[in-house]
Order: sequence, then C-alpha cells, then structure tokens
Amino acid sequence: MWGRRVFSSQALKAPEGSRVKLYGWIHSIRDLGKVCFLILRDKEGFIQLVASPLTMKDEDFALVKRLRREFVVSVEGVVKRSEKAPGGAEVHAERLEVLNEAHVPPHLEPDRRLKLDLEVRLDERMLDLRRPESYAVFKICHVVLSAARGYLEAQGFMEVHTPKLIATATEGGAALFPVAYFEREAFLAQSPQLYKEQLAAVFERVYEIGPLFRAEESQTNRHLAEYVGIDVEAAFADEEDVMEVLEGMVKRVVEEVVSKCRRELEVLGRELEVPSTPFRRLSYDDALGILERRGIKVEWGQDLTTEAERALGEEFRGPFFIVDWPSCLKPFYIKPKDDDPSRSYSFDLMYGWLEVASGGRRIHKLDELVDRMRRQGLSPEGF
Repeated sequence: MWGRRVFSSQALKAPEGSRVKLYGWIHSIRDLGKVCFLILRDKEGFIQLVASPLTMKDEDFALVKRLRREFVVSVEGVVKRSEKAPGGAEVHAERLEVLNEAHVPPHLEPDRRLKLDLEVRLDERMLDLRRPESYAVFKICHVVLSAARGYLEAQGFMEVHTPKLIATATEGGAALFPVAYFEREAFLAQSPQLYKEQLAAVFERVYEIGPLFRAEESQTNRHLAEYVGIDVEAAFADEEDVMEVLEGMVKRVVEEVVSKCRRELEVLGRELEVPSTPFRRLSYDDALGILERRGIKVEWGQDLTTEAERALGEEFRGPFFIVDWPSCLKPFYIKPKDDDPSRSYSFDLMYGWLEVASGGRRIHKLDELVDRMRRQGLSPEGF
C-alpha cells in the first residue's frame, strides 16, 4: 500500500525498503539508456530517483523518457541505501505520473550558474524563485521571523497590527508615498511608531512584524522602498532595558539560523557566528574619536557617513551599540538627556558596518513632546 506523500528529507531518512510517494519538480536528468537517474526537487531539498524497466511498467518508463527539466511529477517507489547517491539514499521508481509539463529556456534553468540581470530575473520570477540562492533567502527570512516571534513572545510581548494608510508622517523628514484615499490624500506608513506607543500605554509590551514604506530615491543596496520591519515598544522601560531585549533577540535569531539553515548558508557562501551578549556599548563621542584616529573627520552633531560606518565595522567585529546620540539627529519622540539636552537617551545597533536597528527612551510628558515637535519644525496639529 502506498501511504501519504512524504518529502525528500523524510525519504532520505526512511528505512531500507520503505515504500514512499513523492511530489516535486524534475531538477536534472541523466539518461543512460536502460536506466535513468533523475534528481527530484521539493521544498525540503533533493533526492535521486532511479528509473528502469526492471522496476517500472513499460508505459511508466516511456513517460520517464519524455521527461524534461521542471516537469511536475508524482513518483512512487522503494527506498534503497546508496553511498553514491546524494544524501546516502535513492528511490527506485515503480510508478510515475506527469502532473504538468514545462518548457524552460536553457538560460533560465534554475541551476545554471549565470549572472542574470535583475530585470530578467524579475520578468521570470517564477523560475528565479527556484534557484537555490533565491530559495535560501526565503528560508532564512522565515527562520529569522519565526525566531524573533518566539523570543518576543517568551519575553511577554503581544503581537499587534497597526494601520498602513496614515494621514501624516511618523518620522520627521522621512519621504512618504502618497495614496489617493477617496477624495483625500493619505500615505503609506513608514513606521508604526505612534500607534505602538499608544498600544504600549495599554498592553505594556507589544511588537509588530509588517511591511514599511520609504519613498527614498536611492539605488544603493542600503535603501529599500519597501521592507519588512520588526518594531517593539515597552512601557516602564528605559533604553538599557530595550537594548537588553534587542541583543537577546538578535542572539536567538542567529542561533536559529545557524542551527536550521546550514545548507542555505552554504548555498549563499555565508558564515554566521553566534554573538555573545552583552553587546559592546560605544558612545557617539567615542565613535567620533575612533574615526578621527583613523583619519575620518565627522563634526559633532553630524550623522555618520557610510565611510565612517565601514571604519567602525572594521574596528569592532560583530554587533555593537552606538549610544548617546545628539538630540538633533533623533526623531522628536526620543527623550533628550536630563543633564545634557543636546544628547539623547538613544542607540543604534550596528552589525558590522550596517545599522540594523535603532531606538531610545520616549518622551512621556505632553508639554515636552509638543515643545520638541515645534523645535523640529513639526506641527502638533498634524499628529
């Protein structure tokens, strides 16, 4: 009796002689005449199929001879251990059904090591997604978000979802995408900041994972018009509390990726080292001092250039925080320091030379918040 469908990873671990049913795509074909070796691909990976007249009916073997790459098939067969087979096992096919045919241009075959332009890849996105590199990116993203959710849930945070059509800017100075909202103008949200602050005043610990939009006309790989962000907000907490949560989440995420995505990291040619906590804290002033010693001049009150961020990334391997930023560089809701209002209770998390997160203590007094908005040229009525 044939059982329910199994994945390639399950078939590879099945005992010798197990009867299995597989679904997937034909990834490669090696036709040796009276025997054909096929590589079947599914969401779990690859497995070798052996097809011959010795185990198949004539009509099924005739189907094997007609197979082309990317045909969608179902296969029933018996698991055999084999040191020569990828993964140490193969399936000797007994039945085969073609569920759908495919006709793929040679230059678009998923395992071709060609560097195609992004425009070509997006035009043929269905095929591009089947490339091992594309699959690896999606798998790692899934593990990252799953690990982040699990960590935040364990820390007592509740997941929320905020509006993505908004009436005004959340981050002062951030470029907005306008949207026709019936007879009014609205914008795509570039941050859930103001919403999550209201929610934290009720639920204390909240987080959101969702799409964000920035209308920044830039062609660099550091700017995205649309991306998925992880936003966290906590009541009765200061910036040190938030940094502790953040570094714990980053460590957990990297642990999960290293544990569950070894094959995907190999495909992408990447190695990840699990960071130790706590992460280094580096003040903005100390960062400027280090940069000056390296011959990079940044005036106090200026943001760090890409050159400066790269230099700091070379100085400190792994993740580190830059804290105590000038108030003029931070959004209106970040609280200035009590003993020196020119500086703020804020941080940026750097991973190498990339800024991956930012945060800080919020202003919780209305009069202070309104004053700060006006100092930054914002109208409180718009919020």
